[in-house]
Amino acid sequence: MSKGDNVVVLDFWASPFCARVKIALEEKGVPHVDNEEDLFGKKSELLLKSNPIHQKVPVFLHNDKPVLESGIIVSYIDQVWSSNPLLPADAYDLAQARFLADFIDKKVFDTGRSIWASNGEEREVGTRDFIEVLKHLEEALGEKDYFGGDVFGYVDIIAIPHSAWFLAYEKLGNFKVEDHSPKISAWIKRSLQRESVKKVLPDPEKVYQFVLHFRKISGLE
Repeated sequence: MSKGDNVVVLDFWASPFCARVKIALEEKGVPHVDNEEDLFGKKSELLLKSNPIHQKVPVFLHNDKPVLESGIIVSYIDQVWSSNPLLPADAYDLAQARFLADFIDKKVFDTGRSIWASNGEEREVGTRDFIEVLKHLEEALGEKDYFGGDVFGYVDIIAIPHSAWFLAYEKLGNFKVEDHSPKISAWIKRSLQRESVKKVLPDPEKVYQFVLHFRKISGLE
């Protein structure tokens, strides 16, 4: 990176999708500025201008040029700052990583939401669905330290930010991740030892309180 590079993340503290971008930047050692957005009040003009279609975070601004969608942003960061690669070089391994990242994108947050944004039977169904997703991830992880093998990489960056929400899912769904997916639980603990992850991820208790507040203002409590 040249000295003239300017890197800004339009951010929201509790968003696992924003956390992916920040962890990738930390892994690469890229200096950056995080601009916290008020997603429940007035969104900034910069956000509306940079992401006019979805008007969502994260937005990654590299020398004022916006890159959108967290998985795409992480890939972009890996290409621009190519040392310490996050994506596998082998074509087959890359295809597998992209498939697993797509599964995480489509399943983890939405099934988690079906736990915290519901009550009664709907929440019970959501909890069962979420545990099933964890089991698929556990199978993909297998006996490896990380999803890509021995090294923390792309899929780990895509997945680990969701773990900050797991306490909320556990408390509202009345289950423990460790009871159903001990390997995923161990992977979370292992990943949390990394400086990049420790620095970026929010306190799960703070996320839980945020979820309770959101349930209250949504009329779920």
